[in-house]
Amino acid sequence: MIAKKTGWQSWKEDRQRSFRKFKSETSETLQYMEVWRSTLQSIEGHFGTGIESYFSFLRFLVLMNFVTFLLVGGFIVLPSIIFNELPPTSINATTATTDSTTGNISVCLNYNPNEQGLVVYYTFIIDILMGTGFMEFTYMFYGYYKNTSVNLVGFFYNIPLAYLITTVIYFLLSLVWMVIRSVNGFKQSLVTEDAAMSNYTNKVFAGWDFCMKDPKILRQKQTSILYELKIDLEEDKMRRIHAERTMSQRAGIYILRIVLNLLIMCLIGAAFYCIYLSTTTSQSLLQDKEIKGNFIRELLVGYLPSIVITAANVILPIVFNIIITFEKHTLNWQIRLTLIRSVFLRLASLGMLLYSLWDNITCSGNIEDSSCKTCGYNSSLYKCWETRIGQEMYKLMIFDFLTVLVVILLVDFPRKLMVDHCSCKLIQLWGQQEFLVPQFVLDIIYGQTVCWIGIFFCPLLSLLNTIKYFIIFYMKKLTLFTNCRPAERAFRSSSANFFFLLVLLLGLALSWVPVLYSIFVIKPSAACGPFRGQQTIWETIPTVVKGFPQAADEFFVFIGSQAFVIPLFLASCILMFYLMALSSSYGKLVNMLKDQLQMERSRKMFLNQVK
Repeated sequence: MIAKKTGWQSWKEDRQRSFRKFKSETSETLQYMEVWRSTLQSIEGHFGTGIESYFSFLRFLVLMNFVTFLLVGGFIVLPSIIFNELPPTSINATTATTDSTTGNISVCLNYNPNEQGLVVYYTFIIDILMGTGFMEFTYMFYGYYKNTSVNLVGFFYNIPLAYLITTVIYFLLSLVWMVIRSVNGFKQSLVTEDAAMSNYTNKVFAGWDFCMKDPKILRQKQTSILYELKIDLEEDKMRRIHAERTMSQRAGIYILRIVLNLLIMCLIGAAFYCIYLSTTTSQSLLQDKEIKGNFIRELLVGYLPSIVITAANVILPIVFNIIITFEKHTLNWQIRLTLIRSVFLRLASLGMLLYSLWDNITCSGNIEDSSCKTCGYNSSLYKCWETRIGQEMYKLMIFDFLTVLVVILLVDFPRKLMVDHCSCKLIQLWGQQEFLVPQFVLDIIYGQTVCWIGIFFCPLLSLLNTIKYFIIFYMKKLTLFTNCRPAERAFRSSSANFFFLLVLLLGLALSWVPVLYSIFVIKPSAACGPFRGQQTIWETIPTVVKGFPQAADEFFVFIGSQAFVIPLFLASCILMFYLMALSSSYGKLVNMLKDQLQMERSRKMFLNQVK
């Protein structure tokens, strides 16, 4: 007997079907609206999912930087432009005072980067390339923004508060966006990474879509499946070689790896010393009048830290790629270790650059030093130290972009022409360039980390980074189809995408350190920026909170107290351990299901042999 459905059940099922249909149609429509969708499909078909993952990752960064620009432009830049045209009813002007600890405060307020009188004709070019001069009085840099708050007919807007809150919002948005993308990548890599789940039969007999009719799409699908099979076969080969090694062979390999890693640490340490030396030398030479009057020398001295960092980031990864071949790792581990070493080099080089700058800004942490005693920072070298940090990040981004263009135009294209039209055995042995996905991904992660560090000190850096990555996307696509050949060693895109996002998360976490240090520790410049006249940048928050009604004031004070923070920390720890236990149980369940599949497969093979 079949039970009859009630009217409520029928209506509920109809609504569910309608919602599923609407969701499916919306998903299909959004897929057609994806940026560079057809381009990514073409790249995947010709070169495999590994190289496609680089361009997909680059598209993700373009979108994230554009959203960041919309936030900064909408809440900081645009209100500042509008308020400069209006007579504000309330302007929080810098309140300079003089006491026994600060001395003559007029020295701190002396800030005028524009040169007086006649200037050399190339000064305009230098200002654009280095972010100095007239560029410091644009919305590009921190120092141009004012500490104003506007009250118009019940409308209140505080520029310093908006500046600080927007910084927190775009950092949190970037974190949430990457975590969501990382979780999706982890779900995919969890299934595809394990050798037990590598099913060649599934790829050969069930991986084809018989609905495809376009010959171009058919060829792309064939090459895509071919690359996937090559990846699986190479991984199995490396695992088999590793399993066949004797104990003495493994011991010899481990000793060799230890020696090679010590060599790598020595090379990285030497690079850090060169970066520190170049930064301190550049800061001192830029004050020399002889350097300031020479176009080439001033440009070289200004970009000296960028040149040294870029040289280290180009030369040492090549050495890492040579060394990794002697360590006898599997393909995926070779990619990961090379990335980890190069990431450590690049991110730590940025840290060394910032440490060198802050060592000069804070007089090595000695506020009682004669250079820092007057203003709380080294005002003799840095009238507006926030803008100076923004200039360094600005120069790093420009130099990184120029390096990519120079390599593509002056190295990749000539190399392709020489290989095609020269029969010299040495050149033919050199061959066409391979598209090195790990190295190129590291380049854009490094550039994104520079952008994250610099946005607080150079708010429009996100716009420049969006334009930079947009151009790089098409330049890399051109060089891929024109100059490059398929890599001899392909890799699995599922695990690569997840690992790339983890490295990007590391870059985001490291970028928080200098920004938070600037917000909570260093005294803001007295002559520039929206936080002038305050002891710390964070002082803006309690100052604004004190103006709230008493109930709101008490609420925010409670949130910042130990009575709230300690229980929140304990609850977070409990939730973290719960999720870790849940993840462990799911992992055990997945492994148990894999074992059952293996058992069923062995049982079928045994029954076939018996028959």
